[in-house]
This record gives sequence, C-alpha cells and structure tokens, in this order.
Amino acid sequence: MTGFYEEIVRGESLKRLPPGRRHELICEKLHEIVGRSMVASSRLLPPRSIIELVPGTLLRPDLVVVTALTHKPWLIAEVVDSTDHGSDTVTKKMVYEETGLPRLWMVDPRYNNVEVYHGTPYGLSLRHMLAGRQVLTEKLLPELQLPLTELFGL
Repeated sequence: MTGFYEEIVRGESLKRLPPGRRHELICEKLHEIVGRSMVASSRLLPPRSIIELVPGTLLRPDLVVVTALTHKPWLIAEVVDSTDHGSDTVTKKMVYEETGLPRLWMVDPRYNNVEVYHGTPYGLSLRHMLAGRQVLTEKLLPELQLPLTELFGL
C-alpha cells in the first residue's frame, strides 16, 4: 500500500501513515502462509480490506480471516507500525476486544515477536508471546506452521 490511508473508530478519523517496506514484507508473508493453510469453513480477505465491526467503525487490518458462512472475522492480525503503534496496540485492540473477536495476533517487527490473544467472555486474553525460533500455529487452521524466523526474515 502506498500513501496515507484512513480508518474510522467510533465516527472519528484516524489518518494512518503508509506502511514501511519491512511491514509490507511481513504482511505478504502472513498472507502467503495463512492462505495456504485455509480450511473450507474460512476465507482470507485481501490485505487491509475494510471491515465494519460495529456501526461507525471502519478498520483496515493487515490480515482478516472470516467464516465462510457468516463473513464475520474470527482472526485478525495487525503488523505493528513502529511510527504509529498506538493505533494498533491500543485503539484498534480495544475495538477488537469490545466486539468479541475470537483471535488476534499482534505482530511486532520492532521486537520480532507475536502476541497471540484469544477472546474470552471477559475480553482478549494473552495466550502466547512468541519470539526467536518459535512457530506460530492456530488450532482452527490445523495446517498452519509459521516459524517466526521465516515471518521476520531472520
């Protein structure tokens, strides 16, 4: 993606900076590996597809997997932008928690780690903090095996 883009949270505009090259490479790798791991009950949306989780909130996550039947997101991944990380790590994460998102991956190139959150009745719960030579998996995508060294190009 080139140029600035906009997201809207509760009717207020968030102007976002264009992602850097490393951000885009990580986003491409996520889509490639998750795309190969898809199951028939789910569908992977194109990068930064506009989704409306609640009225007045239009977001453009880096990766979205929806159920094929309802088209509701069940997995979202945000590649944290080093120059604009507050929007991803605070604002958007709060929206995902409030809407009951089942899975959230916060992919952070600053530290080469991935935080894996699961939705609970009480909000998002950090289940795993992956780094180094660990492998990102997801039980709802049984074929998914993504070594972080591959994701981050290490």
